[in-house]
Amino acid sequence: MTATALNSDQLRTRLNRIRSRIKAAAQRSNRRAADVKLIAVTKTHSAEVVRHAINVGLIEFGENRVQEAESKIHTVGRSAARWHLIGHLQSNKARRAAQLFDVIHSLDSVSIARRLDRACTDDGRQELPVLIQVDLGHEATKTGVDESELPALIEAVNECSTLQLIGLMTLPPYFENAELVRPYFVKLRELRDGIRKQGAFADDTEGELSMGMTHDFEIAIEEGATMVRIGTAIFGEREQQD
Repeated sequence: MTATALNSDQLRTRLNRIRSRIKAAAQRSNRRAADVKLIAVTKTHSAEVVRHAINVGLIEFGENRVQEAESKIHTVGRSAARWHLIGHLQSNKARRAAQLFDVIHSLDSVSIARRLDRACTDDGRQELPVLIQVDLGHEATKTGVDESELPALIEAVNECSTLQLIGLMTLPPYFENAELVRPYFVKLRELRDGIRKQGAFADDTEGELSMGMTHDFEIAIEEGATMVRIGTAIFGEREQQD
């Protein structure tokens, strides 16, 4: 069943089921469910689907592509929800991304950081929260900064006048056995903890961990995720794009 076929009651039922699983995973690691932010991934789904999701209580939405998100945000309303860019950001889309999104999870280069900073300054935006995407799986199809390059990128972000470094994100390899993903989540948490000790996060915050999707979000929560990006478990399979 695709998202367009779901009525509000069915969508609410799915959402409640996900929230129950989030709560159980948080309890297993002696955490509060309130400490885990659910980001509903609506890439390939329509603006109508987003509206239905807002009606059942979702307020945080993740999009992969700037161009797709732009038309959707224009239709739904920039202030109707909080918009997260979770996909790879190309340099020529940096300015528009800075205008459209509340949070960017996928910062992976010094040059993109500087482009975002300039765009915010030019547009009068005072701050833009960002997470650095770390490439822990080293897969050719995925992006992110190598662990060895993290210090230089952190320094560059902290030199920017508008960017606020709030955490780290990763996209680990996919395994049928989701338990095999656990070491990647552990590694990201360890990196976050080291960065936190250096006082590199904005306002000396704990540092967000954006990790975990439909297939593995419970393991991510057990390992400290503060943001989980869930699409299929809420909306069903992605809609086909033309």
